[in-house]
Amino acid sequence: MKIPRDISGESLCRALTRLGYVRMGQTDSHVKLKSGSLTVTVPAHGSIAPGTLANILRQSNVNLKDLLPHLR
Repeated sequence: MKIPRDISGESLCRALTRLGYVRMGQTDSHVKLKSGSLTVTVPAHGSIAPGTLANILRQSNVNLKDLLPHLR
C-alpha cells in the first residue's frame, strides 16, 4: 500500500488521537502525542512528506492500514 501524500499534520494528529494517543503539547509547529511509553512528534503544517509519515508511523507502532480509516 502506497503512503498518501496529501495528509496534513492536523488530520494526522486527529487520527492518532482516535487511535489512543493523547496530545501533550505543541512547540511552534510541532505537536507531541503520547501513548503509554511512546512519544511521537508530528509537524502541524501543510502536507506531511511520505518519508516523514512513514517515520511517524514506525515510531508510533501504527500500521498504515489501521490509520487510513481514521483519516477520513
